[in-house]
Amino acid sequence: MKATFQQLKTTFGGELTISMNEHILKIDSDFGKGVIKGVPLKEGISFLEFDMIFYSDLVLSINTPDKNPIYFTYCSKGELGHSFGSNGAKRTLESFQTGILTSRKAEENILYFNKNQKLKTTLITVQTVGDDSDSLKTKLRETFFKDSVGDNFVYIGSHNLKISEKIDQLNAIKQEGLVRSLLVQGLVHVILALEIQQHSDDSENGNQKTGSLTVSEMETIKEVSRFVNDNSDSQITITQLYAQFGLSPSKLQEGFKLMHGHTVTEYIREVRIEKAESLLKNTDMNISEVVYTIGLTSRSYFSKIFKEKYNCSPKDYKFAQRDMAMSA
Repeated sequence: MKATFQQLKTTFGGELTISMNEHILKIDSDFGKGVIKGVPLKEGISFLEFDMIFYSDLVLSINTPDKNPIYFTYCSKGELGHSFGSNGAKRTLESFQTGILTSRKAEENILYFNKNQKLKTTLITVQTVGDDSDSLKTKLRETFFKDSVGDNFVYIGSHNLKISEKIDQLNAIKQEGLVRSLLVQGLVHVILALEIQQHSDDSENGNQKTGSLTVSEMETIKEVSRFVNDNSDSQITITQLYAQFGLSPSKLQEGFKLMHGHTVTEYIREVRIEKAESLLKNTDMNISEVVYTIGLTSRSYFSKIFKEKYNCSPKDYKFAQRDMAMSA
């Protein structure tokens, strides 16, 4: 990882910082502007993220002559091109799509970045060298290399909003030091798991790529989600949302199911309950104040949905937090 970022710095310039093995290269040069982040993890896993605008078309070559890694790629914004070798067939990863690549040893993987396009893409690399039959790398090798490590393999998956949400959470981490390192590692593993699950789901469902949502509509679903998170204490209605963001109720529901696994109403409720839990844990508000703050009016309804999620009443939860503080 260190050698990779030194090479990137030599090529693009910029300011490189390293903390707890997390590498961050901030670039503002004739090549482009943005940030490249990377971190090596356990079990031969590494994570690389480009959040960039390049000022000219760019070709990046990845070559691992003595290894057979598996590359898990996800494009949150823009498009990313790929080919095996400079003369190979080129394929494109669109926004919200995941791609999985394996290649022959010494095969050159070419990545294509378009000029003047906002690009946000992640690359999780898993080295597959190892003989432990119980290890993650061995199980991945059995899944994606099948019976031969001599063939190139490409999978371009369905559009997946859940992965985009996890990447947003990864970039929203504010903690520093060891806590940050642990949170980053945990979320990278979640993202990897979601990409593997996407491959499994597509294999079972005939690779249904888009459903009825366009890429633009999926971008709008992310905007709606942010609006709900920022305004969960207001009385948000479906009518208000589709009037404000220009999506039909059916598109909204489909998008929220894709991204959050909930209907819009269920998601609003989840956001409120999670905010309530934080208020009960971190403030001196009583339960009535919490109910009012999260935008509900019925204390009994709040107690019901809180218990459904956390398996205890708000009152018991508040007492438990107080007892923990007193014994600390």
